[in-house]
Amino acid sequence: MIGFIVWLVGLICCIWCIKDVWAKNLDTVVKILLTIALLAFSWIGLAVYYFILRNRL
Repeated sequence: MIGFIVWLVGLICCIWCIKDVWAKNLDTVVKILLTIALLAFSWIGLAVYYFILRNRL
């Protein structure tokens, strides 16, 4: 049950980050690559996006 909750929170955060990426004025290829990276690397991708990439994009 705890694993499912952690997975669900990760999925919701991932969707939030993907929505944020697609709202920015970036090239479509960059948007697709960031989306794939966020989905593939879940928590690590979320941490990298939130702490490093969010302010730079």
